[in-house]
Amino acid sequence: MILDKIVEAKIKRLSEQKKNVPIEDIIEKLTKKLKINNNHDNLKHDVNMERPAGVFASALTAGRLSKDKAGISIIAEVKKASPSKGVLVPDFDYLQIASMYEQLGAAAISVLTEQDYFLGSPDYLREIRESVKIPLLRKDFMIDPYQIYEAKVLGADAILLIVKILDDQQLKEFLGIAEQIGLDCLVEVHDEAEAARAMAAGASIIGINNRNLETFEVDLNHSRRIAAMIPDHLIKVSESGIHTGEDILTVQAWGFDAVLVGEAFMKAGSLEQKFAELLQAPYRP
Repeated sequence: MILDKIVEAKIKRLSEQKKNVPIEDIIEKLTKKLKINNNHDNLKHDVNMERPAGVFASALTAGRLSKDKAGISIIAEVKKASPSKGVLVPDFDYLQIASMYEQLGAAAISVLTEQDYFLGSPDYLREIRESVKIPLLRKDFMIDPYQIYEAKVLGADAILLIVKILDDQQLKEFLGIAEQIGLDCLVEVHDEAEAARAMAAGASIIGINNRNLETFEVDLNHSRRIAAMIPDHLIKVSESGIHTGEDILTVQAWGFDAVLVGEAFMKAGSLEQKFAELLQAPYRP
């Protein structure tokens, strides 16, 4: 399965990265960034946040699609490539894309930082943080606490945790670390069993991925089935397969707070027109 290959590549990259930049150096950068002492066991109590905790979650529940229209929130993704579709944007001006997302009213931006299969980079996140004010999600395959601390240093407001690649102990540990340093977690699930595990671990934002990772087929009804078991007080995000305004209305009717849209934007000839289409609003070039 492609997910196994991605994780294997991530393990190799992390091994080399830790040799060059040990986790102690990442913690030191974090403590300097947040103006705290160097005891990362007590980060929660000592952090003087540059950006307040919870801004990602707040953006998702604000229900803001655009500057003048309330509704389900859009997490707009900056993604150069994917394993299923290959290179989506050959001329990849990620800073311009992120700036357009902010101008068009995205609630948050998801930044792919995985290097081997999505052709992302941690530098994309760092540079985008310097150019926009809205919340940023680090979208990567998080398998080590190192990546969580690094995400904060890079400027993320939230991280993606994929239940399928984590055991229960890791899931709880990673959620705890993220909370300590002021990061929200979008916890991604693919079936009912994973949703149950996510809730048992204490996840407050649950993303339902509509893509079958073995066949790459997308079924929007996947969101409907799993959402039925998630309490209303938890934030629900539908991921993959959102291409039209009708898709937006459909998942909104199922009780979703937000959608994560990547490929539809990346393949659009005009981001402005695609946003208008998703919002079912008149397009005014």
